[in-house]
Amino acid sequence: MLHIIDDRTAEPAPAAPVRRGPTRVEAHVPGRDTTGLRVLLVADLLIRALELDGTPAWAVLSGPADDEDGARLRADAAALGVRPFESGGAGSGPGAGQAVHVVREGHAASRGTTLAVAPADPAALDLADPDALRLALLSHHHHTRVELGASALDEARDTLARWRRAVARWARQPSRPVPGEVRDRLRDAWEDDLDAPGVLRVLRRVEDDPDLPDGVRFETYAYADRFLGLHLARDVGAPE
Repeated sequence: MLHIIDDRTAEPAPAAPVRRGPTRVEAHVPGRDTTGLRVLLVADLLIRALELDGTPAWAVLSGPADDEDGARLRADAAALGVRPFESGGAGSGPGAGQAVHVVREGHAASRGTTLAVAPADPAALDLADPDALRLALLSHHHHTRVELGASALDEARDTLARWRRAVARWARQPSRPVPGEVRDRLRDAWEDDLDAPGVLRVLRRVEDDPDLPDGVRFETYAYADRFLGLHLARDVGAPE
């Protein structure tokens, strides 16, 4: 079952209700900057993990919504691959299930389970290559502060290009199911407080394992990308 660290107690808490009711994921973003965008990205990861676990999720943005900053924040989030969030405040939306509040570190929610996200620097947004920015952010646990220098973005860009070429190449081979052990390692990572770096480590091991058929590699990367949202199969079928 998916667990996150509740910032109010510093203890693991279930992100899904026992009876599989919906989970309301409320992202609290007071302004438009890199940390605010990271809050939305972590909320997006939480929703993806809930859906992979079979739990319906309802995404709500609390903060700038209808003004110019809100519109620009939503556009930035869409470019980063974050799926749309509805505007809403406390008390709106489904009453069943539970709520998880995703907040900036140091900004606790008034009630409910709280998932805190550490700052990302520099504060100014760099969306020249949003997929590379997403990978650079995912390469660090959301409880860890991120320094997004040119070298980090270049490394993420190179990794994405290599993986997309590899996935397109592997897709030309007969498909094979994801081995149970590999699938378990992926799920264990994202169900343990949304450990995106752990998911990336599994992919690197799969990439380098000489005993795995290419069809297994393809299906593994496609499965993991349902959580990561990096468009790893984007180049499948494209001319070489």
